Amino acid sequence: MATTTFQFDPSALAKYGRLTMVARSVVEGFLTGVHKSPYKGFSVEFAEHRQYYPGDEIRHIDWRVYGKTDRYYIKEFEEETNLKAHLLVDASGSMAYRGQHISKFQYAQYIAGSLAYLMLHQLDAVGLITHDTKVRQMVRPRANAKHLMNLLHLLEQTEPGGETSMAPIWHELAGQIKRRGLIIILSDCFDNLPALLRALRHFRFRRHEVILFHILAPEEIEFPFRKWTQFRNLENSDHKLLVDPQQLRKEYLKNFNAYCAELRQKVGQMQIDYHLLRTDEPVDRALGIYLTKRQRQRQR
Repeated sequence: MATTTFQFDPSALAKYGRLTMVARSVVEGFLTGVHKSPYKGFSVEFAEHRQYYPGDEIRHIDWRVYGKTDRYYIKEFEEETNLKAHLLVDASGSMAYRGQHISKFQYAQYIAGSLAYLMLHQLDAVGLITHDTKVRQMVRPRANAKHLMNLLHLLEQTEPGGETSMAPIWHELAGQIKRRGLIIILSDCFDNLPALLRALRHFRFRRHEVILFHILAPEEIEFPFRKWTQFRNLENSDHKLLVDPQQLRKEYLKNFNAYCAELRQKVGQMQIDYHLLRTDEPVDRALGIYLTKRQRQRQR
């Protein structure tokens, strides 16, 4: 049985708060402008078609699409297009940092909410996992409009929590998610790097596809501070330090850039899609990255 376009009731969406309306606005704006963007070839029918390849049955060619595009596309069926994805959202204390823009956690909320909306629109199943010192919510992937409301509500009710080491939690989750699927991680990745890499390798050992969205504030990347500044550990509110940032800037940037470069290199060697996202960048960039990943999966 051929798939149909997934529809959401705008009046129902309006009851579920700001995050729902943001997600809807981001996704619909993205889909409207997709043919003007670098992600040419995607459309709201993406979940129903893929490019024709030699060996495909001719009877599955969509001749109406061929008449519009002069290209051969195959109609796919639901069992071919469904994906099970998990959104893994870091809700530890460091994600509360906001700088001059929205906080890293709020940015992660917008991305996770928009991706959930888009995935369900594309007929993929999506689940949600949030954690700080432990797993706070774990919702199994499903594919219906009511499920979207549940995910967005949980995201909107979540606040960044306490100090944590992510690696043990990610190891635990890698063991719990049995069925092979797509793991989308949204985190600032502030943890012991070797331990973090071992946890990411565990996801790949389980044969999951992984997208890592490394979410950072511009201030963390550029360290623009000039005057004496009090820095507070967001994962331990009692830990505060008054320093002259100009004395620290060179060493901070050296260490920070080395950490990010090694993280990017090592996860690339694991064939994990790494993407640095700044909280001053448009959220819809993540949607294009996700759709590019889905296109590659369909072409295998």
